[in-house]
Amino acid sequence: MATDSAVNKEKLVQDFKLVVSDAEELLRATASQAGEKVSVVRERVQESLHRAKIKLAEAEEVLIDSGRQAARATDEYVHDHPWKAVGIAAGIGLVIGLLIGRR
Repeated sequence: MATDSAVNKEKLVQDFKLVVSDAEELLRATASQAGEKVSVVRERVQESLHRAKIKLAEAEEVLIDSGRQAARATDEYVHDHPWKAVGIAAGIGLVIGLLIGRR
């Protein structure tokens, strides 16, 4: 369940990056448009993009940190309980083998 959450967060970050890049491209495409209203809107969008990039960087850092913590906890568990880890891995392998064998 935790890995599903991490995968969803990573997908969200990737999607958000795509939206930011599309918005930047839109700003570049409308750079030649003149007018006071267009300039005001462009400035607001640029500020919003700047804030979004900062939040995106923070979200990525949180994901990286949580991944490192999970890896560290797993490593410590395996070192503390090596035979349990081998048994769990063998059990998971057996279940996967049975599921594949049914097809």
